Amino acid sequence: MTKGNFLELGGVSAGYGASRVLDGIELGIAKGEFVALLGASGCGKTTLLRAIAGFVSPSAGSIKVAGRDVTRLPPDKRGMALVFQSYALWPHMTVAQNIGYGLKLKRHARTEIARRVGEMEKLLGLDGLSDRKPAQLSGGQRQRVALGRALAIDPEILLLDEPLSNLDARIRLTVRHEIRALQKRLGITAVHVTHDREEAMVMADRIVILDAGRIAQQGTPEAVYNRPASAFVAAFMGAENRVELWGQPLRGRFEIEAGPANAACAVPLEGRPLARGFVEARFRAEAAQLFAGTATDAVPAGTLELAGHVETVSYPGGLWRHAVRVGDDMVLVDAHKAFAVGEAVKVRTPSDVLFLFNAPAASPLAPTRSRSGGAKSRSLEASEA
Repeated sequence: MTKGNFLELGGVSAGYGASRVLDGIELGIAKGEFVALLGASGCGKTTLLRAIAGFVSPSAGSIKVAGRDVTRLPPDKRGMALVFQSYALWPHMTVAQNIGYGLKLKRHARTEIARRVGEMEKLLGLDGLSDRKPAQLSGGQRQRVALGRALAIDPEILLLDEPLSNLDARIRLTVRHEIRALQKRLGITAVHVTHDREEAMVMADRIVILDAGRIAQQGTPEAVYNRPASAFVAAFMGAENRVELWGQPLRGRFEIEAGPANAACAVPLEGRPLARGFVEARFRAEAAQLFAGTATDAVPAGTLELAGHVETVSYPGGLWRHAVRVGDDMVLVDAHKAFAVGEAVKVRTPSDVLFLFNAPAASPLAPTRSRSGGAKSRSLEASEA
């Protein structure tokens, strides 16, 4: 076992029939750490969780807990508990019976079960609900009962399979903070599957982003959000505005040439392995700044400036959201005031919130170089996440 890792996955691959879902996953999780597996539907995050739990057998690789190989052990011999997305409560059982179900299967004495159930009810704010059936509970209460059943057996690792997805938005915000606070209080190791970026950001010590059965990036929420390792990760973390530009590295900066829709600028390289040619620039709607098209003030060094006009304006709350046409394409930009539909504007994105990546060599969206040496943009992409 690698020093510091409590749960360790070594080259884990898995699939269903001829379809490979996980491809050589290498992942170590420290004792007491809360890790979120984040990704789109079909990326392999739930399969990975079920492989850890023992419900999916890896076709290759190993799974170890505290140095003990559990790869071929059944779920009940791994020291783990899984909270299902649907809660999976027995409808004919009371709250107390559901919480104590795992202890009953392990043949604990009735007095011990009653004591432990009482502890879980108090811990999770379920006092006075012992005799109720699941149908008599709210969604948040049912979620707490499922969590209590998992924790009652005192697992070494808690596995959470999108347990908040069936709750309405208001309750979800409350419950996710409750789960995080409880995990910290108990010091239990937790692995949480979600497709919700904000949920992963506020709950986890570390985020692991999966793409097509492989780890695209892992790190603290701040690191993954502010320093995405690829265009895919940047887009998944909210930087969905995209434009392809032409430039070249020169003396520690990446020099972006002027084009029909962008002004020339120089962005600090900061260790990014950018090559001469087309790059994919990504930025978030809230990170860009919107100015009138007639603005003549000096553009700060390292700031990308795009020219366009406003097509639509909406108010999702807090800021005004503008869909700005830039050439043949669209980007979304938030601003404190509303610009008029049809108004010419400039979109400015500072270098510290502008993410640059080498464009795919065979990208069908790659812009065509103009004779003047600029770049004709053909791929600005934006959507509301």
